[in-house]
Amino acid sequence: MAKDYTVWEQAEPGVKRRIFKPGQSLMMMEVHFEKGSKGYEHSHPHEQMTYCLRGSFEFRINGENYLLRQGETLVIPGGAVHGTIALEVGALLDTFTPLREDLLSTR
Repeated sequence: MAKDYTVWEQAEPGVKRRIFKPGQSLMMMEVHFEKGSKGYEHSHPHEQMTYCLRGSFEFRINGENYLLRQGETLVIPGGAVHGTIALEVGALLDTFTPLREDLLSTR
């Protein structure tokens, strides 16, 4: 069965995401956060750019903290250990290259 790109998935407590149908080597997903919810620290080889649609977030990337507010972007290099906490209700638009096959696998 092919992945349904219209479905919102629970990613972590207080965090849900919707993955958009990908291109050949580029993909995006929208991620919604409740206030105080976390995107736990992790790493992957993919380069990532995140755009803050609304709210504000504190990101930690390779041990350094960054504040991201509505309308701002942040680049996360491939292999970087990173995570975030939502300082208020918010949403991010994440873009990855190459494709995150781990997120695109069928159910």
